[in-house]
Amino acid sequence: MSKLAPEKLVIAISSRALFNLDAEHLVYEEQGLEAYSAYQIEHEDTPLDPGQAFHLAKKLLALNDVLSEPLGVEIVLLSRNSADTGLRIFNSIEHYGLPITRAAFCGGE
Repeated sequence: MSKLAPEKLVIAISSRALFNLDAEHLVYEEQGLEAYSAYQIEHEDTPLDPGQAFHLAKKLLALNDVLSEPLGVEIVLLSRNSADTGLRIFNSIEHYGLPITRAAFCGGE
């Protein structure tokens, strides 16, 4: 386990709060896990739309531009996706230029 700097504000945020996954969740509810996984993998290069907490997360991370180390903000992504289906989430993070480097994918458990 990595040691967290006590000066950093570390915030955990869910993938469904960061990105709008309503359509994807509907696929999961109506067609099941296998169809959901196939859908996410098929669309892994299509960026997800921002979710309800996206703009808050982006503004919090922007504080790092004005704060010097060791101060700052770190966001850790939490997701019920598997690592395979989570690739789309990380591709979306990269697409929007969010400096989020840590995540926990629990595979629905």
